[in-house]
Amino acid sequence: MLDNFFAPKAVAVIGASRVPGKVGFDLFRNLVQYNFRGRIYPVNPKAGELFGLKCYPAIKDIPDRFNLAVLMIPPKLIPDALRDCCERGADSAIIISAGFKETGIEGAAIEREMLKTAGECGMRLLGPNCLGIIDTHSRLNASFAAGMPAQGSIGFMSQSGALCTAILDWSYGSGVGFSKFISVGNKADLDEVDILEMLGSDDATKVIIGYIEGTNRGRALLKTGLRVTKNKPVILIKSGSSEAGARAASSHTGSMAGSDAAFDTAFRQAGIIRARTVEELFDYAVAFSTQPLPNGNRIAILTNAGGPGIMATDALQGTNARMASFAAETINMLKEKLPPTAALYNPVDIIGDARADRYENAIAGLLTDPGVDGLIILLTPQGMTQIEETAKSIVYSTIEKTKPVLTAFMGEDMVESGIHILKKNSIPNYSFPERAVAVFSRMADYVAWRATETVEPVKAEYNKENVGRIIADFKKMRKTSIAGESALRIFNALGIRVPVYRIANDIEEAKETAAELTYPVVMKVSSPDISHKSDVGGVVAGICDEDALVRAYNQILVNCRRFVPQAVIQGVEIHQMVTGGKEVIVGMIRDSQFGPMVMFGLGGIYVEVLKDVNFRVAPLRESDIDCLINEMRSIKLLTGARGEKRKDLNAVKQTLRLISTLVMDFEEIIEMDINPLMVLEEGQGVYAIDARFSIKVD
Repeated sequence: MLDNFFAPKAVAVIGASRVPGKVGFDLFRNLVQYNFRGRIYPVNPKAGELFGLKCYPAIKDIPDRFNLAVLMIPPKLIPDALRDCCERGADSAIIISAGFKETGIEGAAIEREMLKTAGECGMRLLGPNCLGIIDTHSRLNASFAAGMPAQGSIGFMSQSGALCTAILDWSYGSGVGFSKFISVGNKADLDEVDILEMLGSDDATKVIIGYIEGTNRGRALLKTGLRVTKNKPVILIKSGSSEAGARAASSHTGSMAGSDAAFDTAFRQAGIIRARTVEELFDYAVAFSTQPLPNGNRIAILTNAGGPGIMATDALQGTNARMASFAAETINMLKEKLPPTAALYNPVDIIGDARADRYENAIAGLLTDPGVDGLIILLTPQGMTQIEETAKSIVYSTIEKTKPVLTAFMGEDMVESGIHILKKNSIPNYSFPERAVAVFSRMADYVAWRATETVEPVKAEYNKENVGRIIADFKKMRKTSIAGESALRIFNALGIRVPVYRIANDIEEAKETAAELTYPVVMKVSSPDISHKSDVGGVVAGICDEDALVRAYNQILVNCRRFVPQAVIQGVEIHQMVTGGKEVIVGMIRDSQFGPMVMFGLGGIYVEVLKDVNFRVAPLRESDIDCLINEMRSIKLLTGARGEKRKDLNAVKQTLRLISTLVMDFEEIIEMDINPLMVLEEGQGVYAIDARFSIKVD
C-alpha cells in the first residue's frame, strides 16, 4: 500500500529551488545526484530548468502522471496542491513544510484541511514537518539530508529529524548501510504503526530501528509489534522516561504506573527491544544486521588480558546470557594449540604475548564447540600484539558465519587500524567488554522471544451480571469510587475469597460481632470517602480480646475524624483475621494509549516504598501471568524462602486471570487495587483483604 513512497515510477517536487542552501534545492539535488531511477518533475514558476531537467510552473502543467509528490511550499497552499497532485495520479505525498499544528491554532486548522483533502483524494501523507524519505534500493533520496547512506538491511524511522541527520552521519563513518530511512515528522497521517507494518513486510529490511516520542495508537503498536518481531528484530528508543512524566493517580497502581511504564511494558509484550540510549541503539543495530542470531544464550569469551575477561564475565550478571561450558574435545584442542600459561576454561585467556595465530587457533576451536552459541573476542594493545594481523585473522576465521562474533578492541590510536578492518568486514567492535556482553544478551533474549508461541489471551468465568449490577448502581449515584463492602461484593462475584466480616455501628455491636467471628480480628473504618484506610489510622489488626477491641474502635474513629473530618463514617468493619500468608498486590490502571495495565507485586503498607511490582497490558496471556509473578525481586517469599512452605501460586494465577478478564469486560473501571491479597500455603488459596475501584461515570 505504501510502495509509491519508496519505489515510485515518477516524483513531482513542488517547491524545488535553484537557490543553494534552501530545502527545495537540497532535496531536489539529492533526487538527481543519487540517481533515482524514475522520472523527476520539478515545479517552480520562476525557473526554466533545474539540474538539466525541465521545470514546470504549476502542478497542472506536468504532462505525465506521477505517483509521489514532495511538497515544500507554504502550508496554506498545500490543500489545493494536493488536489492538483491527485488529478495527476499521485496517491502518496511527503509534506516537508513546517507550520502546522506545532505552531498553534491556525496551523492546526490548515493541517485538518490538508488531511480532509487527502482523505477525499485517497492519498496517504508522510509528515508534515519532516526530513523526508530515503530508499537505498530504489536510489530514492527524497530528503534534504546531507549525503546518501550505503545500501544495507536496516530500516530506520524517527520522529526527530535532527536525530535522523545524526544517525546518517554515524552511518557514513561506521559503514553501516540502510534499506530505508524515514522521517515521520508530525505524524498527521502515517505514523510509527504504519511504518512498522511496512518495514515488517519489506524483503530488503532485516532489522528495524527507530526513535519515537509517543504514540496515538498504543494497542495497534503492540499488536503490530507482536506480529513483526516474530520475523525480524525491532529496536526502538523512546524518549520521555523520567519521573517528571509520571501520572497523578489515586491508587497504588496509578502512582507507580508512570507514563514510561506503559511503553516499557508494551514493548516487552510485543518483543520490541528497547534501547535506553542512542549508543545502545547503534550497538544493537550493528550486531543484529551483520551477525547471525545465536542458537541460545551461552557465550564464550576470548581475551589476551585477564582483567577485561573478568569484566566481561561480571557483566553477565543480571542478564539471561550464561558462560558456555566447553566440550572435552575443545579443551584438548586448546591445550594443544595454546601455551601452558593460558587459561583454557571460560573466559579463555591466551595471555599478553598472544599474536594473531594464537587468536586464530583459539577462535577455530571455540566456534566449533556445540556448547558455544556466540563468541566475544577481547584485545588490549600490548608489546607483542599484532593489531591488524589479529583483525584479519578474526575476519578469516569467521567467513562462514554460523554464530555471532563480537569484538572489543580496547583503546584508541593503537587499535584504530584493526577496528577499521573489522568494520569493513561487518564484524561489530565495541570500545569496552560490557557493551559487547549487553549486545549478545539482547540477541539471546530476542531468540528466546521468537521461540515462544503466540497464544490466545486467558479468559476466566465469573458472575458478570452481578458485577455489572454493582458498577451500574454506583454510576447511577455518580460515585467514582467503589471501596469497602461494595468492593468486596465484586470479589464475591468474581469468585475470589474475602474474609468473613460484619459492619458494627457501635461498640456493643462490635463486641458481639468479634465474639461471633472469634478472635483475633481486624477492624477497619467503613467509609465510602476513605480509600487508603491505613494512611489515616483507620485499620487495626491483631485484636485479641474485648479490651483491645474497645481501644481500637475508639482510636479508629478519633483518627478518621482528625485526618478526614469531611468523610462519612458508616461504622467499623470487623473482619476475620487471615494469618500465615504473604501479602501481595494486584492492581490495574487504564492507560490512555495501551488500555488496561495489570500490576502484580509485593503488597502491604510498603508497596510504594519497595516498588517490587511488574506490569503487563491486558488481556493477559499465560506467559504474561508467569512473567508478572516470576519477575518479582522477592519471588522467593512465595516459592519458599528459608524453609518456609511454598505459597499458592496457582490461586494467584487464577486471580490474575479473573482481573484481566474483568477489566477487559468493563471499560468503566479505570483503576483498581487489591492490597493486600493474602496468599496462603499451596492448596489453601488466597484472600482479598482490602480493595478499591475507581470508575468512570460519564
